[in-house]
Amino acid sequence: MKVMIRRNTQGVLSAYVAKKDLEEPIVAQERTDLWGGTIRLANGWQLLLPDMAADTRLPITVEAKRLAD
Repeated sequence: MKVMIRRNTQGVLSAYVAKKDLEEPIVAQERTDLWGGTIRLANGWQLLLPDMAADTRLPITVEAKRLAD
């Protein structure tokens, strides 16, 4: 699924899923550099993000995979 990852003015990361019209803060991440690991959204969803360079600029839309709860 296409997911847009962005950082707000307070530095909080969030994910927006257009097909679901869902925007949630990212509350946990497996890797400190974000990319190539899983993230957990505030609503409990877990998403697997693609491998990308640590210095990838935000906002960016990526193809992520939703993992079973």
